[in-house]
Amino acid sequence: MADEPTEETEILKPFWSGVVTFGLVSVPVSLFPATRGTTLRLRMVDDKGNLLKRRFFGSEDSKPLDAKNLVRGYEIEKDRFVIIEDDELEALDPEKSREIDLKLFVDLNTLSPLYFERAYFLVPNGGSTKAYRLLAETLVQEGRAGIATFVMRGKEYLCAIIAERGILRAETLRFSDELRSPKAIGLPEMKSVDAAEVKHFTQAIKGLKTKTLDQTELKDQRSARIIKLANKKLRSGTDIVKASTDDEEVEESSTNVVDLMEVLKERLQGKLRERSASQSKTRQPKVSELRSKSKAELYEMAQSQNLPGRSKMSKAKLIDALTTQKSL
Repeated sequence: MADEPTEETEILKPFWSGVVTFGLVSVPVSLFPATRGTTLRLRMVDDKGNLLKRRFFGSEDSKPLDAKNLVRGYEIEKDRFVIIEDDELEALDPEKSREIDLKLFVDLNTLSPLYFERAYFLVPNGGSTKAYRLLAETLVQEGRAGIATFVMRGKEYLCAIIAERGILRAETLRFSDELRSPKAIGLPEMKSVDAAEVKHFTQAIKGLKTKTLDQTELKDQRSARIIKLANKKLRSGTDIVKASTDDEEVEESSTNVVDLMEVLKERLQGKLRERSASQSKTRQPKVSELRSKSKAELYEMAQSQNLPGRSKMSKAKLIDALTTQKSL
């Protein structure tokens, strides 16, 4: 069993490209996730090793439902819904754009970490990195963050553009009504404390102070223990089962993936590591590449090609339709 992948060897897919714009300035960038989910993945199988699937069942007759029977509903009161059709949702989607529109710049210290939702690296695109470097350096010197909006996968996001060590980062932001106030969870108004007691706490903290956080303190100990247990069982041949083949359950393909740190290094040096636009347009994607994508990514591809009936297709049907469309 493979150990947990390291930061240096992990490979990632860039999944958005566009330009950061403000005034007359344009900075071409690609978007990479700055975080990843846990590497430990426990799958649900039966005692023979067969993968289990999720199904929807009607609450009244308990019969399994197909995708064509599923609709979305907005609950207006308990057990009363307004049905929203997929085409109606699509009509409400923001206009597709490849711009991160910087609207204003704020003092970085005024942004509470509570607003930060997900972090992304902005990697420079194109032959010149001058505008990228200038924006990063200016944000650091001014101690500011840019507040911007951009559209990704049919949804509009609000984000903060932050610079650190010459690299730009986009932090998607929660909206104000998503945050709870201390008062809302019953915290009373804080009273003033005695200065002598503060001094006592200061001394206690001083004894535990360090200049930097040791990365080993952030290790997921529970996952490490589970991996150790799994390796022990593997060596002894205990509780090993083999799942049956399932066309919809495939390992992620390494096709069209890149090493993020290598891309950052090369692009900041002014080198471009991207396929030409003409190649990406004319090359027909392999079925294995389509299978490695999420259903949301496949749906976006189907939407861009105007495939009829896409909203009610399963992942397998989306792959089949996209493959058929490409071969026409």
